[in-house]
Amino acid sequence: MDDRLSFAAPAWRRLAAGALLALAAVPALAERADRDQPMNIEADALRYEDKQQLSTFTGNVVVTKGTIVMRGARLEVRQDGAGNQSGVMFGAPGKRAFFRQKREGVNEFIEGEADSITYDGKSDIVRFVRRAEMRRLAGTTLQDQVTGDVIVYNNRTEVYTVDGAPHEAGAPAGNGRVRAVLAPRNAASQPAPAALPLQPAQGLPSTGAAQ
Repeated sequence: MDDRLSFAAPAWRRLAAGALLALAAVPALAERADRDQPMNIEADALRYEDKQQLSTFTGNVVVTKGTIVMRGARLEVRQDGAGNQSGVMFGAPGKRAFFRQKREGVNEFIEGEADSITYDGKSDIVRFVRRAEMRRLAGTTLQDQVTGDVIVYNNRTEVYTVDGAPHEAGAPAGNGRVRAVLAPRNAASQPAPAALPLQPAQGLPSTGAAQ
């Protein structure tokens, strides 16, 4: 079965489908218009439990909301009594869940991958857990990249933290290190400086020819 669902914002309260990430780039904001866009979810199957306010999408799950794209094998979405939504996207065994969003006002994108990606709608915090990676791209060119065991991004304060050491029992062993590659800001867009003309050193006569 192929479930294709499209929700405008008011319909989210009926079916807890709020797992869209609001990850913003640093230091610029992500696309603000995304929050007002309808959510579209495609999956092979959907199970909804009204008592727990839990929606579970399984099988090639694809979520889009404005410029946001999420992909994974399973998506679990919950909603509390106040209407706050939280969701977890899981990758298939051996694979990672995927997230992508355009930065506002520039041709740049934020991409992230992890075994699971969690979004808390109440706190507006995104968590990439296990084998976590986050990238900034200018068009298709990689600019910045950071990897670790857990990456936490606070969309309200525009601050992210990276933890290199797994804390959960049974988590895959790693070297406990955070890795980052940070390109100079605007370096790619700035023209290279013009070459300076060669001048003879002071106090030395110019021979007019190389010796």
